[in-house]
Amino acid sequence: MQLGKVYLVGAGPGDPDLLTIKAYNLISAAGCIVYDHLVNPAILNYARPDAEIIYAGKQAGKCAMRQEAINALLVTKTTEHEIVVRLKGGDPFIFGRGGEEAEVLVDCGIEWEVVPGISSGVAAAAYAGIPITQRGLSTSVTFVTGHEDPTKTSSTINWQHLAKGTDTLVFFMAVGHLAEIADSLIQHGRAANTPLAVIQWGTYERQVTHVTDLVSVRELLADENIQPPAIVVIGDVVRMREKLRWFENIMACKESLVEGQLKAYQGD
Repeated sequence: MQLGKVYLVGAGPGDPDLLTIKAYNLISAAGCIVYDHLVNPAILNYARPDAEIIYAGKQAGKCAMRQEAINALLVTKTTEHEIVVRLKGGDPFIFGRGGEEAEVLVDCGIEWEVVPGISSGVAAAAYAGIPITQRGLSTSVTFVTGHEDPTKTSSTINWQHLAKGTDTLVFFMAVGHLAEIADSLIQHGRAANTPLAVIQWGTYERQVTHVTDLVSVRELLADENIQPPAIVVIGDVVRMREKLRWFENIMACKESLVEGQLKAYQGD
């Protein structure tokens, strides 16, 4: 039997315009698309009308399909379709478990490719007006998961290094543990007044950015109903947002224009 090929495709951070050309071409050609929770549903409009589209999303407290079932599904679908797209938010190999799925495909002798996507850790910060590296402020950046494997008996995060050894920290899936993250960084030597930004729904029109510092995180969490998805950026580069915020300014201008047009219409 001739088996199909699996493409582990990064869907980018949310804005469909940030999808790569290769990702678009594969989504348009795929006979089957297995997609995650953080994939913008608008991207699925690029699929063939006859494509089999399967939701395999995971979010806090909810799991449409366990990872083992997803692995098995990808293998099975290669017996039914020439092109199978495993569509993941951001980049498949940055906290997307793409490496685990690739291992299964290799073990099963199935042909596969990875198609990198724009990581939300980069894009959300950029859309918030925060360059994660900046001459004079940051010459290093570290991506960190805020949600480690729950089966682990202890954390493997090197807090000493994160606190003192890297300039900018970008945390994924960290909202539920943000207070503990801030405490750990301060305890290991990071300045308590280090700026921190929480970017919700990065690159979507509904993007919201909250800025505080490590020592004030609990106040932010108490005052704002911050829910995933969100990216957390920690470091002096967050101060650049005051000057460089561009996307939310554009959205605010659009909203103001729509309100003005609505008032003019109602006045008529």
